Amino acid sequence: MSTTLHSFIDIFESEFETDTTPVKVCKIAIPIIQRDYAQGRENPDVTRIRNRFLDSLYDAVTAHPITLDFVYGDIDEKGIMTPLDGQQRLTTLFLLHWYAVKKEKIPENEWEFLYNFSYETRYSARYFCTELVNFNPDFSESLKSQIIDQSWFPLDWKKDPTISSMLTMLDAIADRFAAADNLWNSLKNGAITFYFLPIRDMGLTDELYIKMNSRGKPLTQFEHFKAELERCIRASDNKVADRILNKIDLAWTDLLWNYRDSGNGIEDDNITDDEFLRYFKFICDVLCYNKGESPQGKSSDEFDLLQTYFAKQNEDAMSNILALESYFDCWCSIPDFKDPSSFLKSVMSSSHQPGKITVDSGRYKLDIFEDCLHSYNDKRQFPLNRFVLLYAVTVYLRNSMKVQYSDFVRRIRIVNNLIQNSVDEVSDRIDRNRIPAVLAQTEAIILTGKIDNSIENSFNLNQITEEKAKIEYLKDNPDQSEKLFSLEDHPMLKGQISILGIENLSLSDRFVSLFNCDWDKIDRALMATGNYGQQERNGWRYQYASKSMQLAWDELFHKSANSGFDNTKNILVALLSGNTIFNDDILDSIVDKYLSDCESKGTYPWRYYYIKYNVFRPGSYGKLSNGKPSEEPYLYSVMQTKTQWSQNTYMPYLKAADNEHLSRDDMGQKLVYSDTYIICENAAYIVKNTMDDSVVDTITIMQNESGTDTEDRIERLQIYLNSNTKRN
Repeated sequence: MSTTLHSFIDIFESEFETDTTPVKVCKIAIPIIQRDYAQGRENPDVTRIRNRFLDSLYDAVTAHPITLDFVYGDIDEKGIMTPLDGQQRLTTLFLLHWYAVKKEKIPENEWEFLYNFSYETRYSARYFCTELVNFNPDFSESLKSQIIDQSWFPLDWKKDPTISSMLTMLDAIADRFAAADNLWNSLKNGAITFYFLPIRDMGLTDELYIKMNSRGKPLTQFEHFKAELERCIRASDNKVADRILNKIDLAWTDLLWNYRDSGNGIEDDNITDDEFLRYFKFICDVLCYNKGESPQGKSSDEFDLLQTYFAKQNEDAMSNILALESYFDCWCSIPDFKDPSSFLKSVMSSSHQPGKITVDSGRYKLDIFEDCLHSYNDKRQFPLNRFVLLYAVTVYLRNSMKVQYSDFVRRIRIVNNLIQNSVDEVSDRIDRNRIPAVLAQTEAIILTGKIDNSIENSFNLNQITEEKAKIEYLKDNPDQSEKLFSLEDHPMLKGQISILGIENLSLSDRFVSLFNCDWDKIDRALMATGNYGQQERNGWRYQYASKSMQLAWDELFHKSANSGFDNTKNILVALLSGNTIFNDDILDSIVDKYLSDCESKGTYPWRYYYIKYNVFRPGSYGKLSNGKPSEEPYLYSVMQTKTQWSQNTYMPYLKAADNEHLSRDDMGQKLVYSDTYIICENAAYIVKNTMDDSVVDTITIMQNESGTDTEDRIERLQIYLNSNTKRN
């Protein structure tokens, strides 16, 4: 017997062979062993599936007829069909046909077959179906409310999961099909059909039937997704669909099996559904960016993604399907490695190792594939920089027959350096989406080992320039590769060595030695060598180092819009050139010599105060501010935040002299007493009356002709305060 196409209406009059004689289907009975009706359950996943299904049915009756794939069932000699698979669809069709006949007041002789659909799961569901067919709603309120208010509806029925689900579905049908005209005629004319295959044609036994239904659980979201994926692929190519579905069930499940424990605390986590869907979304985002678009603002629902990228109406559907296959296949068999984890461990490390790139293992897993499978939905756990790095790895794996492993190891380092130093550029914003160009450049580097000059607005230009220089340098100096790579991986540099430069590669060991020392001592020694600070683009904020926060050093050592980078570099190189090795004692000696030289000469430049007094080096973001540095070279305020003044900002001379009376309300720019307050000028302190701001006193700071202090201005203020009886 062959598979035949039917509507819900004509199935009741269709003839099928049994073991003895042909019989007509006279009744559809959902057997007691079947699970409850689930498409009306009220949770986000089911609601989403329900709405999508109803949308498809609405489109079928108003525009494009639809076939709902296979329904399997057994037909006995009395003509009673018991579904094996298709219960959920058949129940929804029963409810839709009921809605059509009641809304359009169809004569009973046309819909009498509805009496022959029944649930045998429990008596309540069985009697509900009978009462429902007899009930004629007036559609003045929700169908659910009207039905519950009927005298034939016991309140206990609301606890029946099948009945509750049917009521929810009826309201959903009423909402979706309210505007549908001639609904009954569309259904009669075969707008919605399905293939029916009797169970015996499948060679199934009753025992297998029982086993297939014994779990008593509703279809999972992934099972719905998988069916929709199969439908999309089959619409383009049946052979490809067979191949991919086989891989999902076998090779790809084997791939994902070792990653099934997502750390969610569930002991029996023996499914790979979530892992599959997360990686599927990664692939869809790649497809989106490779089209020059952005997934921002678009649906991330996996069913919507299926329609967007894999439905037949998409002109790129087949290439996208093959790409999906390739992105999974590439992890299944990696040349010379037993699994993805061993491959990734061969190229990634938490600290410098020859032949590997350095990854921040404090924030992320070294196994970036596992990280994607468990975290891709969370952009905080799997941000764009990780996205680009994983893309780079997949480009290699998908082309491993063309790109040698040794070449990949070198090329992934280039990409990693670019990613680490392109925080602003690796971005997808409404006004600037650079990811398509970033991915194009990444692919070019992995496949060719060269940076494609024709690709604009990809990674940071400073870093691109540096990487080009390194590529050329290593062509002529291959023996220096390990020294260069080791320097790149230093935690203070993160791939960018411009603060030293290739020309000073010989100083790399000294750099390592220097940054094994106390950061505050390094800061003071640098300042003793020269004013190394950088002016930010706004013109009033300045970047210096920090005794505790690496971000300040990152801002100094990585090229940006700040002015003064080359000066910082020259001062660092000068410091490194003075000693072959560094420790805290050596740094102290450099600082002590500078301070003693200033004191013996009787000149106290601004650097003197920065080095001598701890309050100048607060250990926060390393930010100082001065709106007029050329006119007021001493008036740098210390900020405790990254960008703006706050109550914790202060003028360091005032804080050093009398922290107790420093006014937070005035952002640390005044010492406030009972009837006076003190402020700073470039060459004096001004004492003013609290009531009318009139000048009470001027504390002049001695300076030479070049405007450099010839006395310690902090000591000068302390002497004044100690001798002033009105201090408190």
